[in-house]
Amino acid sequence: MIGVIGDLLVTAGVLVLLFVVWQLWIGDVIIGAQFKDQGREISEQWATNPPPSAPLPTTTAPAQPAAPPTADPPALEQSKDAQIFGVVYIPRLGADYHFPVAGGVSSSRTLDPIGLGHYPDTAMPGQVGNFAIAGHRGSHGAPFADLPSLHVGDAIVVETEGGWYTYRFRNIEYVRPDGVNVLLPTPQQTQIEATDRLITMTTCSPRYGFSERAIGYGVFESFTPRTDAGPPTSLTSGAA
Repeated sequence: MIGVIGDLLVTAGVLVLLFVVWQLWIGDVIIGAQFKDQGREISEQWATNPPPSAPLPTTTAPAQPAAPPTADPPALEQSKDAQIFGVVYIPRLGADYHFPVAGGVSSSRTLDPIGLGHYPDTAMPGQVGNFAIAGHRGSHGAPFADLPSLHVGDAIVVETEGGWYTYRFRNIEYVRPDGVNVLLPTPQQTQIEATDRLITMTTCSPRYGFSERAIGYGVFESFTPRTDAGPPTSLTSGAA
């Protein structure tokens, strides 16, 4: 009898171990690949059906002076909950790194089924302020599993229907789980008006724990409209 119980316990232990291996590694690889495929498909759809360009004039009226150039990228409407509005690329983390990003940071509606989520009421890509997004580090595809491995100057590119927003990685810090000041328009600075365009990426730390949050910051560099000659070079030479 004791031998039978021992065999059952060993079998149960093996099953638990296999489940843990699946949950921590194999499952992340499979789910992550599915997210990447979805991101690629979204990008291909936008490339096939780019936004319409401005109509050409139909009269012979005198030409008007060209508008002065501006560094301000186009503004996007606030993302809706669980609605995909972009694809995030981080070349340092692989040529196939292209995860969808949607509104909201609910695990059940956004992070688990889609990949990356945008914190409501933070800036949208390219806007002055703090474009803040979240992703898992140790489950459901783990899009931010290797966030701490980024180097200063690495590209973080957000593709939308209208074009590509390129940010450059600046630094990483670790905060307590309740350290919500990282989401302020100027992170960690209360009552300070935002003047820069920033991206903030949040995830759990350590990878399979919850005792801290790893926070990656980046600074906006440029916007490349889809009407220009292809994607920005930051997508192919984005690892500093």
